[in-house]
Amino acid sequence: MTFGSARVGERLTNRMQPVGGRAVTLRPTVLAADPNRRLRWLGHLFVPGILDAEHTFTIEPRGLGQVRLVQQERFRGLLVPLIRGSLDRHTLPAFEQMNQALKCRAEQLQLQSQP
Repeated sequence: MTFGSARVGERLTNRMQPVGGRAVTLRPTVLAADPNRRLRWLGHLFVPGILDAEHTFTIEPRGLGQVRLVQQERFRGLLVPLIRGSLDRHTLPAFEQMNQALKCRAEQLQLQSQP
């Protein structure tokens, strides 16, 4: 679940439940926001450079109530080599669930905006 204003410079509250892991609350900063099209944020674990995660979500309308959702993520920092396996096993499935929910929501909004 993500809460907050998707405006550049604002901080969001993102609560994720990794599969097989403990829930984590992140407070990323919005880097770019284009309503119903694109959202990009950058989060840090504790302080920048330990574990930085930049995420971009792009929604591409496909017509007739369908969209293509593209999520990109880039992890940097000292901990990345140590937790790479955990990211694949636990975090990736959580993002896949979040992405499916976001895609469904975007398609609902697209249908509602159709004449």
